[in-house]
Amino acid sequence: MVRRNTRDPQPPEGTRAAAPTAADRIPAELYFVVSAIFHYLGPAFAVLLFARIEPLGVAWLRILAAGVVFAAWRRPWRRWARANAGEKRAIVGWACVLAIMNTCFYLAIDRLPLGTVAAIEFAGPVLLAAIGVRSPRNVAALVFAVGGVAALADVRLSGSPAGFAFATANMLLFTGYIVIAHRVSRHRQLAGIDGLAMAMLIAAVVALPVGITDALPAFGDAVAIGAAVGVGVTSSVIPYVLDQLAMRRLARATYAVMVALLPATATVIGIAVLGQLPTPVEALGVALVVAGVALHREPG
Repeated sequence: MVRRNTRDPQPPEGTRAAAPTAADRIPAELYFVVSAIFHYLGPAFAVLLFARIEPLGVAWLRILAAGVVFAAWRRPWRRWARANAGEKRAIVGWACVLAIMNTCFYLAIDRLPLGTVAAIEFAGPVLLAAIGVRSPRNVAALVFAVGGVAALADVRLSGSPAGFAFATANMLLFTGYIVIAHRVSRHRQLAGIDGLAMAMLIAAVVALPVGITDALPAFGDAVAIGAAVGVGVTSSVIPYVLDQLAMRRLARATYAVMVALLPATATVIGIAVLGQLPTPVEALGVALVVAGVALHREPG
């Protein structure tokens, strides 16, 4: 017997429902998992790029590269002209969050291990997840996820005070990113990827005064520019597009719980790319995070 998904809105009587696209047939959770992998794969490569370009320059080049790709792909200014004032304000706010968040993130990973920054990043979204908890099962899922992230964070609490300050600022901005991005995914004109594309273009302008000086030497280094473009695509284009595809179909609280995968993913990528080997406590943290996300169920 086939069970109908009662969460999907039914079309009015006498109308035909739009046929699902290929993107709609892919589970939203799978979009998030792939996004989590790229979310830290690009920054892991960026750490290697710090030998050629200062962190602020890498941050701006990442945003600029993503903005150029989005501009060529989506041409979002066409929808910008038709958007209402509320949508435009949301996009500008999102752009400012993206610009400052990426800058703080790169300044943090220049001073702290990638896994530590990712664990701190989760502290804000866990509050969003707690607000959306509606069942004992999801309470247990949240406890597992928080316990896992705590295990990951407790491993390396020593380091640069400035690094922790930038990581905390990044955490607050990442929480804002989730709230605004979830709202933009439901816009009429500047929805989803088109809204993201316009926000990234504006973010490149916002971050220009901070990053241009450190980025200038890269324009004479073909290898550095190529690597920076690669970081932009893997860090901003692929994961943020997948975020929008996931947010369109996930409740905000569910997405916030799944953010617990990010510290675990960062730890695994830190092993593979940067040789930052985990301790048994870190391995336990990764296992708890995976268990928590697997236990969580989308509210009906």
